[in-house]
Amino acid sequence: MTGAEDFQEGKLLLIDKPLDWTSFDVVNFIRSFLKKIYGIRKLKVGHAGTLDPLATGLLVVCTGKKTKEIDRYQGMDKIYTGSMVLGATTPSYDLETEVDARYNTSHIDEALLRNIAREFIGEIEQVPPAYSAVKIQGERAFKLARKNKEIKLKSRKVNISRFELLSIGDLNVDFLVACSKGTYIRSLVHDFGQRIHSGAYLSSLRRTGIGHYRVEDAQSLEDFKAKILSAISGDEK
Repeated sequence: MTGAEDFQEGKLLLIDKPLDWTSFDVVNFIRSFLKKIYGIRKLKVGHAGTLDPLATGLLVVCTGKKTKEIDRYQGMDKIYTGSMVLGATTPSYDLETEVDARYNTSHIDEALLRNIAREFIGEIEQVPPAYSAVKIQGERAFKLARKNKEIKLKSRKVNISRFELLSIGDLNVDFLVACSKGTYIRSLVHDFGQRIHSGAYLSSLRRTGIGHYRVEDAQSLEDFKAKILSAISGDEK
């Protein structure tokens, strides 16, 4: 079984999501490309875990009958690497919005940062960012936030199995996080900033693992497209 039938029966694709793309952009690109190249009228395509537009890295995409297994992949633990800036906050907890407040950082040293990071290991309560896809009475929170509407989101329990500070330089900190489904790294960084009695916001994020899948085994959308075109060209020969 090759070609269109393969994707209709179901395939699991590991995609390295590019910067500034939404997860749905990736899904729509793959669906549209496959439908056009194979002449398919209908094709189910879905992803197993949203990545913010400003994040890059591993996105598990399922096609055809494989979409029935999306919940299983969504439930897997995730691994991220990222960077945060200390001493300031933004409404979105990342670079989507401008800095809205700055804080004293004279009391911050490496020992404090590492001690506080250890306090986040285990099950914690976390409130999703206002600028998130969480629904409030049927509308996405980020849409309400952009309209400057007051937003109250409920806290949720998540599990952080690793929170390692990889490098600390002035006000920039690189980190690694391994966590359960539903964890917002932006909220983790924001809460970390509060616990050090200062502020912090996420400046970059990359998902490197979902369960036993790794971003090193993922392909770019350009490579995915090129492989399909090459296979079709080979079939025609």
